Amino acid sequence: MNDVERFLAHAVQLEREAARRYEELAAAMGTEGNRELGVFFTRMAHYSRLHLADAMARGGFRKLPPLEAHEYEWPDGTSPETAGWEGVDAQMGPREALELALDGERRGHAYYATIAATTTDAELRAIASTFADEEAEHVAELVKLLAACVA
Repeated sequence: MNDVERFLAHAVQLEREAARRYEELAAAMGTEGNRELGVFFTRMAHYSRLHLADAMARGGFRKLPPLEAHEYEWPDGTSPETAGWEGVDAQMGPREALELALDGERRGHAYYATIAATTTDAELRAIASTFADEEAEHVAELVKLLAACVA
């Protein structure tokens, strides 16, 4: 991808989906009785909304293309943050929730990192690298939580 506007349209969609997914996980952990993990997932939803706001702000002076579902260029044909997302199971425990979140964050990181590594546009490379770095922080946090999870 070499078009900043097209990339930002993808980032807006990806982060919007990530926020929704984290809100579902937060609600599930609240039902599960795991308040601490519910708070964590709520905070991750907030971070996704911040990334969404950042992508929208970067696109503020640009005309982002309105894309139909079939016009997105996603790896494996679906948004990285929702690939493999079957929804939240009422019986999902903390470990399963963390694994699901980690899978999405790894895919999001790979998406942004791949664009940063392959684009010929310097501005796009810088933006995608920043987004990849932020996703890498989320991956690291989830790996740490998963390692501590005894469920």
